[in-house]
Amino acid sequence: MTGLDLDIRHDRAGFALSVRADLPASGLTAVFGPSGAGKSTLLRLVAGFERAEGRIAFGGEVWSDAGHFVPPHRRRVASVFQEPRLFAHLDVRGNLAYAARRSGAEIAPVVRDLGLEPLLARRTAGLSGGEAQRVALARALLTRPRLILMDEPLAALDQTRRAEILPVVEDLRDRLGLPILYVSHSVGEVARLATHVLALAEGRLASFGPAEEVFADSAAAAAFGGEEPGSLIAARIIGMTGDGLCRLGFPGGEILSPEPLGPPGTDVRVFVRARDVMIALPRPEALSALNVLPAIVRGVVAAGPAACDVTLDLGGSMVRSRVTLRSVRALDLVPGRACHAILKSVALARE
Repeated sequence: MTGLDLDIRHDRAGFALSVRADLPASGLTAVFGPSGAGKSTLLRLVAGFERAEGRIAFGGEVWSDAGHFVPPHRRRVASVFQEPRLFAHLDVRGNLAYAARRSGAEIAPVVRDLGLEPLLARRTAGLSGGEAQRVALARALLTRPRLILMDEPLAALDQTRRAEILPVVEDLRDRLGLPILYVSHSVGEVARLATHVLALAEGRLASFGPAEEVFADSAAAAAFGGEEPGSLIAARIIGMTGDGLCRLGFPGGEILSPEPLGPPGTDVRVFVRARDVMIALPRPEALSALNVLPAIVRGVVAAGPAACDVTLDLGGSMVRSRVTLRSVRALDLVPGRACHAILKSVALARE
């Protein structure tokens, strides 16, 4: 089955959006970029709330082109927003029943999967932000959608509530087999959730592809805006050291993490911020940093008047390091230069 095929242009109030990409038929594609990049506008066009020039098709069915337009209610697209937008005059059960009546779906499996049994009799006004967002997700699933759109669903939540919802979104991504288009401007959120990333900058497509590739793509730098970029490394848990460190194997070598990430054989993604990657030419000694790995410089791009993003190849895994322009010149960091990457800290991005 083909996924979401976009070849669109949209001009409005001095802002122009232009996107051409073929999104996968499953997994979570993060639409990422700074404020004003066109992320929410793109979701509105996909949902059919606005009409774009060009072509939008899903699963081989044309939703919009020069002579054809499928209205929103016939696209079977479910939308989840920052604010849950629940019916205040109904309790949780009533909100879910409303969606189920329209689609003929069974409530019980969704209630069980999202852990909503204790909430069914409660009024929506008394729910916490995390609880309300879980109900909104359940209501979206009960519409039996072909595609789920999420427009910064965690932005209004505090850190504790966000931590409650992230595993729910991960579970939906892995279990449903439905494509999810997920708007965010949080690097950490995208690193944890995204299987693919569509990076926007000023209405233009800066980069698109698997998450690991986009994070390593210097062309996507503009989409990071004011946020520090980072890199994703696909690794596998090897085991534990005698002093309690988790050993992670990947083609570039071995990474040690103080976090117990799971049993041996588990595949994980590790997120490393660019500012936490130092570069040395000879292998340094007597460091507190645990991870020093051989690398090859693959690219150098400006990241401001005095900074550069250096792309490092660690056995085929691309890792970005943000250093000063002075350091680039002093170390003569040009493509092909052999060096060592020093990872000062790493974090689990995906369980």
